Amino acid sequence: MKSSRIALTVSADQPGPKISRHIFGQFAEHLGACVYDSIWVGADSPIPNVRGIRRDVVDALREIRMPNIRWPGGCFADSYHWRNGIGPRAARPRMRNDTWGQVETNAFGTHEFLDFCQQVDAEPVICGNLGSGTVQEMRDWVEYLNAPTGTILADERAANGHPAPYGVRYWGVGNESWGCGGLMRAEYYADEFRRYATFLGNYEKSRLFRIATGPGVDDFHWTEVMMRECAAPRFNPGVMDGLSLHYYMNGGIPPARVQQRLRATTFNHDEWRTVMAHGWYIDRLIGQHCEIMDRHDPAGRIKLIVDEWGSWYETEPTPAPSPYFQQQTIRDALLSALTFDAFIRHAERVHMANAAQVANVLHSVILTFGAETIRTPTWHAFHLYVPHHDAARLPVSGGEELTMHDDLPYPRVSATASLASDQSITVTLAHTDPTTAVELELNLAGLARNAQATGRMLGATNLTDCNAPDAPNRVASQPWSDFRFENNRLTATLPPASLAAVTFR
Repeated sequence: MKSSRIALTVSADQPGPKISRHIFGQFAEHLGACVYDSIWVGADSPIPNVRGIRRDVVDALREIRMPNIRWPGGCFADSYHWRNGIGPRAARPRMRNDTWGQVETNAFGTHEFLDFCQQVDAEPVICGNLGSGTVQEMRDWVEYLNAPTGTILADERAANGHPAPYGVRYWGVGNESWGCGGLMRAEYYADEFRRYATFLGNYEKSRLFRIATGPGVDDFHWTEVMMRECAAPRFNPGVMDGLSLHYYMNGGIPPARVQQRLRATTFNHDEWRTVMAHGWYIDRLIGQHCEIMDRHDPAGRIKLIVDEWGSWYETEPTPAPSPYFQQQTIRDALLSALTFDAFIRHAERVHMANAAQVANVLHSVILTFGAETIRTPTWHAFHLYVPHHDAARLPVSGGEELTMHDDLPYPRVSATASLASDQSITVTLAHTDPTTAVELELNLAGLARNAQATGRMLGATNLTDCNAPDAPNRVASQPWSDFRFENNRLTATLPPASLAAVTFR
């Protein structure tokens, strides 16, 4: 039987690598109601908006300091032709989104997306069409956005309302090219990536960060081929800056395990533990892919970009408001915390990540119900981790052996600590046990000052509670002071299924 007491030590005087704020990014695809009716409502909507973009959604994303947003997909990216989404909105073609089986009006296109990013103060991440597009099409999109006026494409951008270059740095070269992006072999895609990426030009101060399609889950052969062929080609050694990884917690690890039928808001303790175990599996995946990357790139120049992650449950028996809509519970907030902690454990290599997706689809931080917007428990997890943005990781030692479920290990209490530029220290504590409280002793070794501690905690009365229009704050973080801190030692009781953040100043 595991002890009900855990002792941890944070080495406050040993700052390590920077935790990139970009690991807390989001993903917005033209899927379900992720874009239309959540981000985009149109300028004539009675819902408060700025140039057609919902004001409440922007406010919620700014509050968690959203660093970047990936768009337009996802699988939709390899069917998207950017010229359909520029110019006068009334003249844009209305068409079928064959990827997800819905109508696409193209009302939300390139300029609207970049306006959205600017309102949120997030950096755009554009995923280009390698699957059904051409090198010329992707190259022209880069020039349209980044070139100074004086070329045909830059002048067209100016005529469409934006004379100054946008300076978009982050570009994905295709998406899931092993699957929906073209069903390619790693060897074939490696050559295609080298060809496409070579023709994506740099303009003024906007040196591109080119992201290659990486492996789906545990396809280590794909990583091996991409690093061997693209890490440093002879005539263009800097052609690849990032390699992506996709992993969804859906109860199974394809192809080795049979997926279980997990639902978003109806689950027992065993199914809770399944999510924790399969969620923490991302730590092992990242480690194994990083081992391959380290062999080919020992200096760590090429970054791992986990640009799709999150929970993906079976459809609930009640009708959903839109395709792929799913509610969030405290279970998903803790899944988020475990995932963040895995990224931070590998901060030397993991530079960016994008939760799928920002609103109304899968692992969302925002759900919209007509004119109402709610923040999900996952939003509150993102909010508690804001102090870690661009902070220096601090070592955390102690704890206990990992818990096992489905033959997979995961921590009962996962702790991350960081040192911010203002010298404050924040420790986040994800307690994954759904039934039993734990007594915590947290020591801050090497803290050379008398600090004051302030905290917040996220929990739920019932594990299956979720936020809704009639109860938007049912699962929300609250100020937490039910601890004792003296002589650089904090003691507290962590309730079951809780996420806490304590900042020492």
